[in-house]
Amino acid sequence: MIVNLSQEHSLVSNWVSELRDVTIQGDRMRFRRNLERIGEIAAYEISKRMPFSVVEVPTPLGTHESKRLEQQPVLATILRAGLPMHNGMLNYFDRADNAFVSAYRKHHRDGSFEISLEYMSCPSLDDRIVIISDPMLATGASIVKTIQYMKDEGTPREFHVVVAIACSVGIELIHRECGDDIHIWCGDIDDELTAKGYIVPGLGDAGDLAFGTKNQS
Repeated sequence: MIVNLSQEHSLVSNWVSELRDVTIQGDRMRFRRNLERIGEIAAYEISKRMPFSVVEVPTPLGTHESKRLEQQPVLATILRAGLPMHNGMLNYFDRADNAFVSAYRKHHRDGSFEISLEYMSCPSLDDRIVIISDPMLATGASIVKTIQYMKDEGTPREFHVVVAIACSVGIELIHRECGDDIHIWCGDIDDELTAKGYIVPGLGDAGDLAFGTKNQS
């Protein structure tokens, strides 16, 4: 399942347009907040598809049969760029368990790269709904490696992937390598990648725009 949250012409499309806009990108706080907002909306939409149970809730004047989540999800993010979206999702799934993954592109002199996954901190994943956030789904290699690593660590019930902008190439790779049962939620979808694997028109380097440029040495 692929959901493009901009197709309904909601506020998500407004926030994505600001993320892309070079005249607004210089405001790091606004950039991070727009990513956070997209994470919040995605969390709300995903919650509609999660199992709820009826519980009796005591009130000052009696009891009420209310609906509550049967189980909290595991919110996972890929450091560092995924932190604002992760925080947005955590604003809504405020009792969720959390997982953090260090996955990055390790570039070679010939221009190619591989995904290096050096660290993951996570709770038990068995029979859990896992929601992975990362602003950009470009080639899809980082998400694929993260999902495969998590499947080696446990047996999640289902995976959701939340991104600000996805490329159709990355979506196809996830479904080819991980199966069609991966749910992808995105702020918008672009169709082109550069030779170096960056989304066009995209928005640039989300991590640098959110937190500042990093030392390339």
